[in-house]
Amino acid sequence: MKSVKYLFCVAASALTLASCMKESSTATGWEYSNPETGGFEKAHFVEQETGPGLVFIEGGTFVMGRSESDVMYDWNNRAARVTVSSFYMDQTEVTNFHWLEYLYWINRTYSTDYPMVYQNALPDTLCWRTPLGFNEKFVEYYLRHPAYRDYPVVGVSWLQANDYCKWRTDRVNEQILIREGVLQFADRDPDQVFNTDLYLAGGKLVSADGSTGEYELSESVEPDPKKKKSQPQPKPDKYHNGKVNLAIKDQPDPKTGKYKLRPISMEDGLLLPHYRLPTEAEWEFAASGLIGNLEENTENIDARRFYPWDGHWVRDENDQFKGAILANFVRGQGDLMGVAGALNDGGDVTTPVESYWPNDYGLYNMAGNVSEWVLDVYRPLSSEDFDEFRPFRGNVFTTKQLILTDEGFKYEMTNAEELSYDVHGMKEYLNEFERVRFQRISGKEHETYGKSKYTSLNDTNRVKGMQAKVASENPVKPDGDPDDYFLSHDLIKDSIELRLIKALNDVIDTSIALKNDKRFKDCDAMIKKEFFKFLTLDAMKKSWVDAGICTADEYKTYRSDIVAMILAGIQEYVMDTPGKMRFRNVTQEENLDRMNYRKDDYIDYKDGDLESSNYYNNQGKISDINNGVRSEDLIMYQNGHENYDLIGGELVGDSTVGRNGWPTTMISDRSRVYKGGSWADRAYWLNVGNRRYLDERLSMATLGFRCCMDRIGSPHGNNYQGGSGNIFQGLGKRKR
Repeated sequence: MKSVKYLFCVAASALTLASCMKESSTATGWEYSNPETGGFEKAHFVEQETGPGLVFIEGGTFVMGRSESDVMYDWNNRAARVTVSSFYMDQTEVTNFHWLEYLYWINRTYSTDYPMVYQNALPDTLCWRTPLGFNEKFVEYYLRHPAYRDYPVVGVSWLQANDYCKWRTDRVNEQILIREGVLQFADRDPDQVFNTDLYLAGGKLVSADGSTGEYELSESVEPDPKKKKSQPQPKPDKYHNGKVNLAIKDQPDPKTGKYKLRPISMEDGLLLPHYRLPTEAEWEFAASGLIGNLEENTENIDARRFYPWDGHWVRDENDQFKGAILANFVRGQGDLMGVAGALNDGGDVTTPVESYWPNDYGLYNMAGNVSEWVLDVYRPLSSEDFDEFRPFRGNVFTTKQLILTDEGFKYEMTNAEELSYDVHGMKEYLNEFERVRFQRISGKEHETYGKSKYTSLNDTNRVKGMQAKVASENPVKPDGDPDDYFLSHDLIKDSIELRLIKALNDVIDTSIALKNDKRFKDCDAMIKKEFFKFLTLDAMKKSWVDAGICTADEYKTYRSDIVAMILAGIQEYVMDTPGKMRFRNVTQEENLDRMNYRKDDYIDYKDGDLESSNYYNNQGKISDINNGVRSEDLIMYQNGHENYDLIGGELVGDSTVGRNGWPTTMISDRSRVYKGGSWADRAYWLNVGNRRYLDERLSMATLGFRCCMDRIGSPHGNNYQGGSGNIFQGLGKRKR
């Protein structure tokens, strides 16, 4: 016993001595974190913290793609072996209550000055409606009633899901800094926005009005009297080896004797990586949960999976739960929930997110309940082209935007005067709006203005006067065809609306030209100052009323109607909100010496686009691109503009083609992949390899999402103890 006690004391003394020794650089010999010798710091980091709601997904290789017959004949998911890195994923789908928390914060921050930000964040609750079904209870109650609190949020577009991920990143990192005593939340203005990128760039807060402020750092720390030159005494923190990274900025202040603390930086490892949508490969890998089929002490997967569980069946085969449905889906024609008294399915539409059994990664509802958005742009043949390591299609490379100030270069942030707009999307929306509202397919197919029977005006002279004015402003073309308008309602109303749309189009055309010339600020300023001005301006009211074309009330009513409709759809093209780091696309000029990539947008890479196709030989389009007349981003898969570009230019000169310039494909650069079956799908879509797509601006009552996060550093964790065949051999088997 004495020997044991002696050895224990020796070991304890050695550990104590080792803990007291100051660590020095193995490259230079200089002591780390000593303010008297330069103060270069080495943060105390052991393990990446697992963010709220996430579970760890250990990565590896697997066969991605189709695992059964392609009954839809899409041929869009060829099987291919790939590798994904380890990452974190939400254990459940994002719920209605999560989204209500998001709406609360958005409304709290932006409602006064930027109500469109809140409007853009609202899910489309009307997605529940169908022409021959009565689903109004879901329209009214599904999102906000506490009975559906733990159900997956639906009616969320891909763009909205990405915005939520960004917001969640900032809220989680802000909470970590407050939890660790680095920041103080007290006395903070409600409209001040914490942004992770801006904090790392300088510790700034930004208010919705564009003014900047700073979080208060925690109070300076008294030095230990026994160690006058030591670091501040940290609070316990299980994720950082018992130490918080409140590092010394310099020596103690001679007047107060306190150390000054600096903001946390990336090198401290305290802030978490960005939340984001999973890639298609990550989602499929996590859904299959093949870690459960790994033979012990081998690299052999004993069975590939169709579903997140073993077998070819959608019912439980275990004796205890034999016959129980394993997911929320449609069992057969008209059977969405089973029989009264034995509701095997458990839900008429969706079910709570922790329903059914989780897969071997602990993830719930990776088949059924709702389908889920992933990050990828849809292409039928992506599996023919993507990388074998972390495959993904949809890269658009950006960089933080720097501006030159009197104090030198600084990172730029968005503020009240500098919002960013998707002008190409706005143009496309207006064209589509006009086409649908006025059936503007081809002027040849419709009657001329004077024969419209849809007029509510009884004054014959006013009607004739209106016909003459419209005819003079829109003369018949030399070939005898009327203009591309079809006035489908009444002449005054339609003409007011069309004049407004034309004015808006003129502004957007100018903005697109500015953007093509890389004058991004001028482009955004044009939209802010001119586009929204036309939505509120009454410049033509007096001339029309004085000329007797319409009454003041008619003008007010007709203009109000069209403005409300356009505003409702155009808000989603506001790309940035105040308080965020401003990013820009990279340019080829700054990447001249790179071998791995040059341009910014690789959505169409190896997919018939201008730069990768061997068969593309249209010199006219190439010349337009080179001269800045046409944007190269709008050549492939133009949504709604097969024959005409966004400034009205004709792309197809063959007269036999006709004037009908609308889509011949549903696939565009906005088409995004979604995975998994839903409560309204048959079992075929529960297969983890199957894939579908939807425009990133649209949503459905069957489609939700979950977030993920990158794993930084070791793919298996510093505490991993593996089996045979790796560097940890002999240390024991890892427990699951």
